Amino acid sequence: MKADKTTVVRMLKTARGQIDGVLNMIEEDRYCIDISNQIQAAQALLGKANAEVLKAHVHSCVRSALDTGDADQKLEEISLILEKLAKR
Repeated sequence: MKADKTTVVRMLKTARGQIDGVLNMIEEDRYCIDISNQIQAAQALLGKANAEVLKAHVHSCVRSALDTGDADQKLEEISLILEKLAKR
């Protein structure tokens, strides 16, 4: 992985902590809107972590494939990821 591992790991650990918090909130039968807000916060962090990984992929793996003239597979991968993200 070419992304800044420290940054991505920090975001993912924070999201994991938020998810653990959501599970506790559910077990404590907390207010639905509060639970939803925490789920959205975790989703946002996961999205940021994913964006960081994809940005690094484009700047390293895809750029390298373009330089060597072997970019078709990398471009197809990016296209499929973008399609998945657009469906959200």
